[in-house]
Amino acid sequence: MIVSTPSDREIALTKEFAAPRRLVFDAHTRPELLKRWFGPHDWRLVVCEIDLRPGGTWYYLMRGPGGAEMTLRGTYLEIVHPERIVTTESNVDCDARAEHESLATVVLVEHGGRTTLTNTVRFPSKEIRDAVLESGMARGVGEGFDRLADLLATSRESPADR
Repeated sequence: MIVSTPSDREIALTKEFAAPRRLVFDAHTRPELLKRWFGPHDWRLVVCEIDLRPGGTWYYLMRGPGGAEMTLRGTYLEIVHPERIVTTESNVDCDARAEHESLATVVLVEHGGRTTLTNTVRFPSKEIRDAVLESGMARGVGEGFDRLADLLATSRESPADR
């Protein structure tokens, strides 16, 4: 995974997957698939609610070591199947210095059966962006993307069909 900062308020995460983009899109929008890969290795997505439509909401509850919990939520602003998802995103449990609502844009580009995913997150300020970078977010997302790559590698059909 490549982590970059395209502006003083953005973080971009880019990863290539050996799968068609329709499968990568499904893995980002179907609760039964998200529960199989989302989050760091030692965390599990235990609640995943998705109302996949513009204006619809999403809610994730993750549980980690020692019973620690993290709650994420947002609203879908744009959905272009299978190439683009735009949402708001809030980490309900973060400390006051990083509390915010961000804008996340996932773009999927397919070439020869492989898909490049770019998730660009825009924060309200540089200070919040920097706090998120320092929080270990890249490690957690990277581990989740590794789990997603493993899930996608096990099947060229839809992972939900297994």
